[in-house]
Amino acid sequence: MVENHVMPHLERPIYLDYNATTPLDPEVVAAMRPYLEAHFGNPSSSHWYGAQPRMAVAEARGQVAALLNCQPADILFTSGGTESNNHAIRGVARTCQSRGRHMITSQIEHPAVTEACRRLETEGFEVTYLPVDQSGLVSAADVEGAIRPDTILITLMHANNEVGTIQPIQAVSAVARRRGIVFHTDAAQSAGKIPTDVRGLGVDLLTLAGHKIYAPKGVGALYVREGLALERLLEGAGQEGGRRPGTENVLEIVGLGKACEVANRDLARNMSHMRARRDEIEQGLREKIADVRVNGHPELRLPNTSSVSIRGLDANDLLAEVGALVAASAGAACHSGEIRVSRVLRAMNVPEEWARGTLRLSTGRMTTSAQAQAAIKAIVAAAEKLRASA
Repeated sequence: MVENHVMPHLERPIYLDYNATTPLDPEVVAAMRPYLEAHFGNPSSSHWYGAQPRMAVAEARGQVAALLNCQPADILFTSGGTESNNHAIRGVARTCQSRGRHMITSQIEHPAVTEACRRLETEGFEVTYLPVDQSGLVSAADVEGAIRPDTILITLMHANNEVGTIQPIQAVSAVARRRGIVFHTDAAQSAGKIPTDVRGLGVDLLTLAGHKIYAPKGVGALYVREGLALERLLEGAGQEGGRRPGTENVLEIVGLGKACEVANRDLARNMSHMRARRDEIEQGLREKIADVRVNGHPELRLPNTSSVSIRGLDANDLLAEVGALVAASAGAACHSGEIRVSRVLRAMNVPEEWARGTLRLSTGRMTTSAQAQAAIKAIVAAAEKLRASA
């Protein structure tokens, strides 16, 4: 008899890794179902079968635009945050290289940004990687000080995926506008958690990832300010206004659209709920474990994100101890192969004795107070056991 290793629902670990990925919202699943079961047509087809998918893509574009406060025509559907970041960065580089070949970013960006920049460096572009302070903030003054006559792009994440620090995007956008430089922000972690109004932020390009906002994996969007030309990454037919060829992923585009509609509708409520559960966990750990610190800005931080360091312990050991009870992360889940001090914590100058014992606990819409209390109990027990054995 084959042993069944799939745990019943009630026995699953408490999920506190919403920054890695989110479950599908039930409203998203319901919106997608007709495009999985019935409406299979190609939206580019002129016949009856293409009409409904074509209208669905248009509706989703409007839903994404409403969340970002822009025009539907400004939304370009992609395969996810990585493609959106690459399209923004490499697209600007190719289009604007006659004006200059210098770009500015920070030392704590997601690999989808830093690796795109590294690739361009092999092609003769120059990149300035700005430092951050101990709370993970980039200084707008440092950005302005790094600008050169040949600077063509500034790219800074809206909020950090590991510690949650929210960057001064509006202050940087004012600098970029004044100097005539294109400004891109990666909002994969911030969308649906805090306002992402592109007009208020003042950005030219913004990245959105579906699976961070309770939509499917494999779909995302890129906001492109009207009038801004980007060289496209792919060659093919004329989908997405000629900017991104390939038959549209209707099923997941519909899911992304509905997820953005729900996020926009429930933003204030969800912010409050996630912050309450995050604060509950942080308070419980601080009360029950000696030598605990929270990384990131104390106020300018995503409402759901907690980077907690326990001095003298190893995050790998902590995760092994709580693994059956709590699903969490020791770093950015999409590129964690082994537990080591993350470059984000290094850039923030978090001491080694603290940094090695860092857990990222990220709450979500589904996180309950009972789950928060159970997670506290499990982490406290693990820390006590590891310290006793040491």
